[in-house]
Amino acid sequence: MQHKVIKWVPLLDEMGNLIEPGYATSMLYDYERTDIKANKLRIKEWDYYLIYNKDFALALTIADNSYMGLVSASVINLRVGKETTKSNIKLFTNGKTNMPRTPKIGKTMIATSKVAMCFDNNGKTRHIVFEYPNFENGNTLSGDILLTNEPPESMVIATPFTKDKHFYLNQKTLGFRAMGYFKIGDQQVNFHPKDTRAILDWGRGVWTYKNTWYWGAACGTLGDNEFGFNIGGGFGDTSCATENMVFFNGKAHKLDIVTFNIPKDDKQKENFTGTWTLGSNDGRFNMKFRPIIDRHANMNILGLLASNQHQVFGKFTGFVMLDNGTKIHIKDFVGFVEKVSNKW
Repeated sequence: MQHKVIKWVPLLDEMGNLIEPGYATSMLYDYERTDIKANKLRIKEWDYYLIYNKDFALALTIADNSYMGLVSASVINLRVGKETTKSNIKLFTNGKTNMPRTPKIGKTMIATSKVAMCFDNNGKTRHIVFEYPNFENGNTLSGDILLTNEPPESMVIATPFTKDKHFYLNQKTLGFRAMGYFKIGDQQVNFHPKDTRAILDWGRGVWTYKNTWYWGAACGTLGDNEFGFNIGGGFGDTSCATENMVFFNGKAHKLDIVTFNIPKDDKQKENFTGTWTLGSNDGRFNMKFRPIIDRHANMNILGLLASNQHQVFGKFTGFVMLDNGTKIHIKDFVGFVEKVSNKW
């Protein structure tokens, strides 16, 4: 069952549990960090932007996970299948990053001797500016990007966990138009709104210690139409709603459950660079995904904190079905899928 939230509701009750688990197509939940009743070191907040076209992808993250903060940047060259990622960690941020309580407006900014990054959302446009010294071969990564044309509908989900006072509030917005540039040293890549789109992953919550999630997304143009989809799952209690949606010209179309099938090699080990298959139980989403590059990161600190991430960029081919039964076929549509396992 997919429960749709259609009017504003406070996120948490007096015990710190979700009042109304479900999904929405705009942010109708009122998030307030001070309402959380769980251990404050368990609170996780992040803003993640992916700006990309068929040639390059740029991923930027600012996170405050209470016991540690994170600033991260990734540059993925989709032409040649190469990527560079660099992250800066600060311990015991405990909310001092001042992440916005709503995705509708607000500024997130980090400035140290090692990195400077700012996400400034004035409610109409989003201005992203960053500088990362010694990013690649001693060269500085820098950029200035403006996101416009925010789609009218997005994927919003409030997911409980089986453990009391644990929850996840998430908005994924697909299809901003992006204009600007990034450069590494003297090499500059320009983004144009005609062919470059952006995705926002805005997350707030209290997670359980050990979990694995799957996520995939893509957005761009099909002829004269704006098209995209968000798929995912694997963690929390999704009996009230999943995060699976298709977007066509700014309108959301809800899917039920999507399964990620990762190919395996001869030793039955997951082969992330093989061809994935993805399908929904309602028959409305059917895709093959052919990878270009696996952006893999594996961190393990004494077995207590660990993160094994496979974000795989590539091309989708298949079809989706809108709510009215219209079947949309795509071929070699650029996006990504990922599997992430965390102890955090």
